[in-house]
Amino acid sequence: MDTGNTAWILAAAALVCILIPGLALFYGGMVGSRRILNMMMMCFGGVSIVAVLWVAFGYSAVFGNSIGGLGLIGDLTQYPGLEQLLAENPDTPLPAALFAAFQLFFAGITTAIIAGAAAGRMKFGAWMLFAGLWSTLVYLPVAHWVFALSSPEGTVTGGWILNGLKAIDFAGGTAVHINAGVAALALSLVLGRSAGWPKSEHVRPHSRPLVLVGAGLLWVGWFGFNAGSALAAGNAAGVVFLNTAVAGAAALLGWIAVERFRLGRASSVGAASGLVAGLVAITPACGAVGPLGAIAIGAIAGAVCSLAVEWKFRLGFDDSLDVVGVHLVGGVIGTLLIGIFATEAAPNKTAGLLYGGGFGLLGTQAVATGAVLVYSFAVTWIVAKIVQVTIGLRIRPEDEVRGIDIAAHAEEAYVIDEEPVRLGSPSRT
Repeated sequence: MDTGNTAWILAAAALVCILIPGLALFYGGMVGSRRILNMMMMCFGGVSIVAVLWVAFGYSAVFGNSIGGLGLIGDLTQYPGLEQLLAENPDTPLPAALFAAFQLFFAGITTAIIAGAAAGRMKFGAWMLFAGLWSTLVYLPVAHWVFALSSPEGTVTGGWILNGLKAIDFAGGTAVHINAGVAALALSLVLGRSAGWPKSEHVRPHSRPLVLVGAGLLWVGWFGFNAGSALAAGNAAGVVFLNTAVAGAAALLGWIAVERFRLGRASSVGAASGLVAGLVAITPACGAVGPLGAIAIGAIAGAVCSLAVEWKFRLGFDDSLDVVGVHLVGGVIGTLLIGIFATEAAPNKTAGLLYGGGFGLLGTQAVATGAVLVYSFAVTWIVAKIVQVTIGLRIRPEDEVRGIDIAAHAEEAYVIDEEPVRLGSPSRT
């Protein structure tokens, strides 16, 4: 067991954990002041319920031996409660419990991303039930397809996308971002539009500084997400770290350039959204491309996602915080462009079209993308409908207008004391 690699993955897991408050602040700043507590609670609550399920059976479902050797789902009974991971095994490069914790945050943040599509109008209890069902029925199977590696000797069978199709997804473009993005589309369609959408006053961002702070924390946490997926403190992690940095920066520039051309201004929310779009797009490609490829992928994602967020108005679905436009579109762009910009000099050692690899890799990436799109949308739709007909999805219309924070949590984010301070009395802050 390598202590250096172990130390790096300990740090990387903590960085991935930072994504949770980062997402909560990013989303929280983008909603109205009477919605921020609920939005942040959806992020923290969703991750928490996934964490418990992960220990109970989630890790087994993703990294257990594939049932029937089909590559569809792992054996749920292989690691129940994760007791089998506690003993030290000197033959493994990392402590098994550490790897389980690292991947736990992947499962949690993927589920939390979907919350942005339901901002301000979904019952908190319904969200928690949805999060548990969705992570079980959608995330766990798809993560098995993408992340579970078969053993060289054939004693362990992993997922079909990674081992059979041999698609490239270094850190989760399909399992995380495409999966969450298309799930957000399905949920928003079942949930319906916010009251007064799209012109309602309470759907506007109430704190743009919080949006930027949240995006900054996401950028920091993403280094653990991507570079940590190398599972070693070596050259691959360094290349991925560099690609993650420049892709995010290029996407920020691409987004605000489109805004400047279309609207005559570069907005702070646009800059933050562009940064996230670039991080989304480079996630699957970070180990397959060089720095110039990463810049190209980031710039393309920033520009295209800037245009894609307008689709919800043209198509009439209320994806409150642009999960579809950023995570779905950005994830698809990053996954497909591996087939164009991949270079054998990168850690994945595979050539795309521009490096003499032909169209084969592009086709492989397209199949993986399509499979996740179809499965996740269909099952998410069913899950949302089940929750709708059992306990209901929407809060009352009057509570939606008044603000979901009070209705769902009996709290306000910002309490202004209007009692006057008497002369000579101690001042209050």
